[in-house]
Amino acid sequence: MNVVCFCGPSGVGKTTLVERLIGELKGRGLRVSVIKHAHKTFDIDHPGKDTWRHRQAGAFEVLIASGHRLAKMREYEVMGQPTVHQLLAEMVECDWVLVEGFKHADLPKVEVWRAVLGEVPLYPEDPFVFAVATDAASSLPVATQRPVFDLDDAPALATYLIEHTDRFDYNPDHHG
Repeated sequence: MNVVCFCGPSGVGKTTLVERLIGELKGRGLRVSVIKHAHKTFDIDHPGKDTWRHRQAGAFEVLIASGHRLAKMREYEVMGQPTVHQLLAEMVECDWVLVEGFKHADLPKVEVWRAVLGEVPLYPEDPFVFAVATDAASSLPVATQRPVFDLDDAPALATYLIEHTDRFDYNPDHHG
C-alpha cells in the first residue's frame, strides 16, 4: 500500500486536487482510498435513522452495510484525535491511500499552496514535504529543489507518484 499526504490550509484546493488524483489513478487501473481529517465535530448520520439511534443509545461502533457500501462509525469514549497511523491500520489493502490533512504527519506530503492566501508554507521547514502543488510556481516564497506541480495538473502528479512508487510504500512497522 502506498500512502501520500496532502496538506495546506483550508480552502487552498486540497480536496479538488485529491478528487482529480483519484480519477487519474483509478483510470490507470489502481485501487485508491482516502483518509480525510476533519477539524471539528461532524456527522454522516441523520437524527431518527437507525444508525443514529444506535449511537445515541451508546453503541461504541455502528457498522452499516449494503450490497454497495459499508460505513463504520466509532464514538470515542474519551475525547482524542486518532493518529493517521491508527487510521491507516483500519484501511483495507489497496494500491494508494491519499491522506487529506494531517499536516504534521510523518508521511510523504504534497503541500498545496496558493500565493493569494498569503500563508506561510510548510515545505521550507518540513522534511516530509517532498513536492509542492501550486497555482503560482513563480510566487513561491522560498526557492526549492522539490518537484513543483501545477495545481491543475493531476495527470503529471499521478505520473510522478507512479514512477516513484517505492518512495510511498507504507510500512506500519516503521510508524509505531
